[in-house]
This record gives sequence, structure tokens and C-alpha cells, in this order.
Amino acid sequence: MNDVHVLDTAHQSIDKSTHTHQNVPYQLRSKCKQMPIIRDISLSLEINDILRRQGIKEHSKLKPTMKALIHELTDSAKNDSLLEPAIAYEIYPIANIDHDRLCLEGNAALQGSLFSSVLSSAKELAVAVCTIGPKLEEKVTYYFATNEPVRGVLLDGIGSAAVDSLTQEVCKFMTHEASTRGYQASSPLSPGMHGFPISEQWQVFHLVPAEQIGVSLTSSGIMVPRKSVSMTIGLGLQMRTWTEAEVCAHCNLRGTCHYRIHT
Repeated sequence: MNDVHVLDTAHQSIDKSTHTHQNVPYQLRSKCKQMPIIRDISLSLEINDILRRQGIKEHSKLKPTMKALIHELTDSAKNDSLLEPAIAYEIYPIANIDHDRLCLEGNAALQGSLFSSVLSSAKELAVAVCTIGPKLEEKVTYYFATNEPVRGVLLDGIGSAAVDSLTQEVCKFMTHEASTRGYQASSPLSPGMHGFPISEQWQVFHLVPAEQIGVSLTSSGIMVPRKSVSMTIGLGLQMRTWTEAEVCAHCNLRGTCHYRIHT
């Protein structure tokens, strides 16, 4: 699939019901019932990214039949509308950042020591939840239920690669948003990273209208659909950014993750 430039189409993709919020001052935006939603995002699904999500590091060692099946399932994910990417986000002014807490204007706050070390110069905080929707997961479940586990595992990996691509599109969009303010965007920080407790997932969902794109939390804080990601991104001057390997190094699963990217 061709690379996607969501920056060129994001504002056209924002739901008409939320488009008028783009020029609303932040102190008033919180009073709006609906916040910015982006849909109709095309994703780049590269074979190497899909293989990494399968734990396969060397493309050349893959059997031709397996390559053909991956291409078949990737085409199916596109053509059968198994991918319904959507982003819900909001941008808040930052009041102050303490050692273990980031405070937003309006008394909301996020707990975690990661903010002071990474976002110390941030002036605003973008909070986002994105998802590829439930259809791909449902198809994966179907494959396992009909005794086709290989297809199920491969399609699940394709879904994970799609989420990775969607996360990159969120970062591109926020970089664009930051540039319109004369700022830079930081790398994304997600609940579960070292210094950003997973328990803060609940507060993230209070700050962004995830329900408008069909994402919710279970009682244990797991996102549904599973192929979803929540994140925060700082906007400001001289923002700190990480490579993919550095992002992996800050993840709490860095010691056991089969998909970790090393330097």
C-alpha cells in the first residue's frame, strides 16, 4: 500500500460535527460536547513491519507459501474493510509539571515521573486514543474457532502492524499541530511505560472522547477493542524525541517482548 500522509487529509477527515472545534479557544473547547475525531485514515502495511509483529526477523527465510498467505490476508484486511482506523484527541494547556505529576489547566492531572524528565519544556499536552476497530479481531476469533490458527495468528500480527502504522500517523498529525503553534512535538508517552503508571489509563480516558470511536476500558483497565493505543504527546519548544528502540527501552515489557526493537 502507498504511504499515507494523514497530514494532508486529516482536517478533511474530521467529523463535520467536530470540525468547528478547530478554532475554538482551549478554555472553551472543554465545554463542547464533542471533541475532534479523525477517521478515514489509510495505513501503510509494509511486509517487514508485519513480519516483525510475527516475531520473524529474517524475511528471506520465510517460506513462499507463508509469504503468499500473508499477502492474501493483508489484501483481505484492506478489501474486506477489516481496518477502520480512527483517532480521538484533545489538546490541553499545561499548568505546571512537578516531579511526579503533570497538571493541566482546569485541575486535571496525570501522575508519573516520566513527564518531568521528558516534557519539562512542554506548553500543551495532546491526549489521544486510536484504534483500528473491532472487525479484524472478530475475524481472528473466527479463524481460531474454525480451526485455522495459522490464519488467525498471521492476521493478528497484521492488525498489530496496522496499529503501529496508526500510531505513527497520530505522531505526524500532532507534529503538524505543534508546528502551527510554533512548537515541536515530543515522542508519545503511553500508560504502562516506566514512569507512567498503567493506572493512569482511566484519567487518559477522562480527557479524550474515546467512546466516540468505540473504545472503552474493562474493569481491569484493558482497552476494547484490543487493537487500540492511548498516548500523550507534549507540544512545546525543544521537545525531546526518541527513536523506536528508545521507546521500546522505556516499555515495562522490554525484558520479555518478542517485538522489541534494539539499537
